[in-house]
Amino acid sequence: MKRILEVCVGSVASAKAAREGGAARVELCSALEVGGVTPSLGLIHKVRAIEGLKLHVLIRPRGGDFLYDEAEVACMEQDIITARKSGADGVVIGALTLEGDIDVSVCRRLVEAAGGMSITFHRAFDMCRNPMQALEDVIKLGCHRILTSGQTGTACEGVVLLRELVEAAGDRIIIMPGCGVNADNASYILDATGAEEIHASARRSVESGMLYRHRGVSMGGNEDDEYARKETHKEEVQRIVAAINRR
Repeated sequence: MKRILEVCVGSVASAKAAREGGAARVELCSALEVGGVTPSLGLIHKVRAIEGLKLHVLIRPRGGDFLYDEAEVACMEQDIITARKSGADGVVIGALTLEGDIDVSVCRRLVEAAGGMSITFHRAFDMCRNPMQALEDVIKLGCHRILTSGQTGTACEGVVLLRELVEAAGDRIIIMPGCGVNADNASYILDATGAEEIHASARRSVESGMLYRHRGVSMGGNEDDEYARKETHKEEVQRIVAAINRR
């Protein structure tokens, strides 16, 4: 069975590079620098128009923690409905209680709003206090996969827990390792964990085409470079796809 690469993208250009590089699916989001938030409707429509590419949309109203109030939950429900009506194949969701458990009641509302789309539980899972209980809760919700680093800084560091999750999940849900994945370690992560899907951004820095550059002004933090950005690169995607299927 061919292993699956999902690429996290934040632009039309990155989504096209993912498709051209051989990725099976993209997770579409904005503001990757804060872990991603829900993308605009215009971006969803433009990426949906790329042929031969499965599209999953991140549903996250803001950066920071995964404890949401009623207004934020209602916003996520509406964003899921919008993504579904726009032709997305799936959504990526997650919410936690203040005690660090899966917020089953909130997530149930999000699953119901998805109306049969594929559902991934995102890396809020990595912030749970009890990963095995969280696994069972997510399975009961009817989610199809969990994106996780194994509750560590990178998927490479989390291979022990990732393997335990894969074994405990069996055929009930897909465990998809992600975070810090590249062509040099992707195959190792899959071999070490027994997973068959993996998540990466496959990005490189892209220099701005601006000729005039006003230095000393930042739209974000003081260390941000307004004349460079990171985009998914076709060759990086190709390298990961080749690595994980070389067996």
